[in-house]
Amino acid sequence: MKQKQLIQINNPMNQEFINLFHRLGLPMHFNYYGNKEFTNYQRIAVIILYVRSKKSLRDFSKELHESMWSKWLGLKKIPCKSAINLWMKLFKMRTIRILNKLLLVQKKRLTAIDGTGLDSWQRRRHYAKRIGEPNMPYAKVDIFVDVNSKEILDFSLVNHHQHDIVAAYQFTKRNRIKDSIILADGAYDSEPLHEIVRNKGSKLYAPVRKNSRNKPRGFWRKKCIILPDFMGKRSIVESVNFMLKQTQIPSLKSKKNVMKQREFGWHVILHNIKRKILIAGYNENQELLFFITIEII
Repeated sequence: MKQKQLIQINNPMNQEFINLFHRLGLPMHFNYYGNKEFTNYQRIAVIILYVRSKKSLRDFSKELHESMWSKWLGLKKIPCKSAINLWMKLFKMRTIRILNKLLLVQKKRLTAIDGTGLDSWQRRRHYAKRIGEPNMPYAKVDIFVDVNSKEILDFSLVNHHQHDIVAAYQFTKRNRIKDSIILADGAYDSEPLHEIVRNKGSKLYAPVRKNSRNKPRGFWRKKCIILPDFMGKRSIVESVNFMLKQTQIPSLKSKKNVMKQREFGWHVILHNIKRKILIAGYNENQELLFFITIEII
């Protein structure tokens, strides 16, 4: 005998998980035959919760027993640490970028772009220096941010030193930036980058470098000698970098280059979900209602 029971969930994070999974359009299971203990919705939700916890896989799996998330997500059993690790390998960067874009609303934007660096895994520099170990591997991160909402529109992570303009080229090619304004610092002062942005129907404002400030070459670079009044809003992208490092990513835990990119991608998705909940002004009395089918023997 099967009976439908009405469950009330007063949690905005779970509501965003459900909406995001429905927009993604993934099947509940990738396989037609075999084990179907966990759905793709449960996998995505557990990965984001693990990233938010900032704990090891072993500790997160143990504490998932004590939280209400196992009931809210409808988990038949608690996944072990190796299962969660395999789930992180299951979703590639293309799927992670699609997930991030589904959280955003396409509109005319005031945006900013900037780069920063991250430590690759947790290791005490003091003791590493004493035993003669080299410094932590370097991870170069570039983010493309909506200034008004502080959402991350696009991101790039490489494990070597790279000029900021390289990531800027990738952002302009991957995204629809028509009728947008991009604010950047002096590292993005490049006439070819100005032309690419202008050809896409947008504007780039970057201060001219000091060594060529008197007589800059290039038509669009000369236009940036006098910058607009809202150029000061570029510092908001610095605030987003600070928020990521202080609240989510003190250092990357993964060691392989591919997994570092995916780990940072899940952090970006978590950041955008939190921003979306904050902007929406979720009411604590608002409740998410849905039916769960319970089999009674």
